[in-house]
Amino acid sequence: MSDWSWEYEPDDLLDGLPPEVIAEVEQIARELAVRDSMLFPDGIAHAGDTPGLRRVERPSLMLYYLTDVRQERVVITLVNWLG
Repeated sequence: MSDWSWEYEPDDLLDGLPPEVIAEVEQIARELAVRDSMLFPDGIAHAGDTPGLRRVERPSLMLYYLTDVRQERVVITLVNWLG
């Protein structure tokens, strides 16, 4: 488990998506938070470069996210669902 958090930006990003898609997005976000906490163990004290906008692809789902290293969080910015 990780102390890192995740969130959506904007807050209404997932409005209108089916519950199973929302659950998958939330699962991916949790996995990203755990992974990024291991990639950037210094968190708030991190002084190096940070990654830009990145994406995760699944068969019918693609999401874009930012890793906010100094705030120790993953921010989901865009979700494309092909359903």
